[in-house]
Amino acid sequence: MFESEFLTNSPECRAAYQQWMVKTVELLCQGLPEQPYSGKTAASLDEPLAGEILPSTSFEIEDCLQQLGRVISDSVVVSHPNTIAHLHCPALIPALAAEVVISALNQSMDSFDQAPVATVLEEKMVQWLCGEAGFDSVAGGIFTSGGTQSNYMGLLLARDACLEKRWHWPAQTQGLPPEARKLRILCSEVAHFTVEKSAAQLGLGTNAVVRVATDEAFCMRPEALRDAIEELRSRDLAPMAVVATAGTTDFGSIDPLLELASVTHAAGAWFHVDAAYGSALLFSPRHREKLRGLEMADSIAMDFHKLFWQPISCAAFLLRDASHFRYMKMNADYLNPELHEKLGIPNLVTRSLATTRRFDALKLWISLQALGRKKLGEMIDATLALASHAADFIRHSPCLELIHEPVLSCVVFRYRPANPAIEPNSFNAALRQRLFERGIAVIGHTVVRGRQCLKLTCMNPSVFPEQIGELLGSVIAHAQALEAVAKRPVDS
Repeated sequence: MFESEFLTNSPECRAAYQQWMVKTVELLCQGLPEQPYSGKTAASLDEPLAGEILPSTSFEIEDCLQQLGRVISDSVVVSHPNTIAHLHCPALIPALAAEVVISALNQSMDSFDQAPVATVLEEKMVQWLCGEAGFDSVAGGIFTSGGTQSNYMGLLLARDACLEKRWHWPAQTQGLPPEARKLRILCSEVAHFTVEKSAAQLGLGTNAVVRVATDEAFCMRPEALRDAIEELRSRDLAPMAVVATAGTTDFGSIDPLLELASVTHAAGAWFHVDAAYGSALLFSPRHREKLRGLEMADSIAMDFHKLFWQPISCAAFLLRDASHFRYMKMNADYLNPELHEKLGIPNLVTRSLATTRRFDALKLWISLQALGRKKLGEMIDATLALASHAADFIRHSPCLELIHEPVLSCVVFRYRPANPAIEPNSFNAALRQRLFERGIAVIGHTVVRGRQCLKLTCMNPSVFPEQIGELLGSVIAHAQALEAVAKRPVDS
């Protein structure tokens, strides 16, 4: 019989496990870079990773740790105050501890006999989340890999519900009918790109997505949605779903959910809310009112690897009426036979796009236990306050331009070169790249109505306002240095 200290449940195995865990944690604590990033290019990162992927003989633990150290030294440090580009959060320590348990137990969330207590805990977590969102007892949900998967699930169920209601067509067994070419999905002009991605994967095509105009705060206008729906109907097209956004990626803007829900339901369409970013406001007494109307959604996307500070990945899809999961339900004799349903055995695979899934509910549960509601709300509020502080700094800096008033924790701005000969778009792109390649800061970038902009996404509540000021001061200093050597318009 083959024996390995890496696999067997023996004293030797447990000793090896402890040794690896202790040494790896020591390596992380001692080897985490002090800069947000090393500044290396993709080409230069290849050399430290050279060597055989599968060596003929095994490495000793110290050699393996050395390899891990190379990866650590050239990774982005998400906990650094100057790592502030994306909706990419530092992780809570209790969640990191839970990750060890999740990986070691290696439960598979598709069937009860692979994950008994994990199945019960995920169901409890989902029901609690549904209650927090304002849903009643018929609601349900599932943990997912992120907003992309959750948005896809919402639109998948919306498509099949529309086909059944309008043309009595069972898409799960019959595929798409010819009438599917009439289906349309409406969302704001700044909604997440996964709306188009989902439409393509659902066989509807990206042309099935209708972008609706926003106001000056980048929120979908209810009257524009109403006009768009009426225009579609005049062309004998079927508005199957409206996707509202509670926290857009660039601006954190929150669509007027209550008004949009009214328009959507009057049209007989499915109302999905992409709250991957903004759903955290449910736990902020100060800002919860911004999500008024979320309870009117037919489905909701929530991410916990954003403003809940969970390690990637951790998210959920919530459904106001869990019976709609029937559109994706399937049974396999070896996994979730129909007999199990009669016996009351819960197999969560019937609600999931994936079969094998991690026990991600555990890390959110233990994090909430460790924090408590008050502390969680304070952390959420702190990130929004950081964004407000950054906006104030930018507003009072003559060489910076604030593009919008922050709603959540992101701030879009740009540097205004003093030299009129310098083209601002390419200059701002070059400025961001300079900061990244020198390991000074990892800040975001986006294009707003033809203007290349910079972006701060405040995800770390432990950062001080003074550190935000220092970062923006560094942005200005490097911009001025770049501008001083610019004899002609900077190439992008």
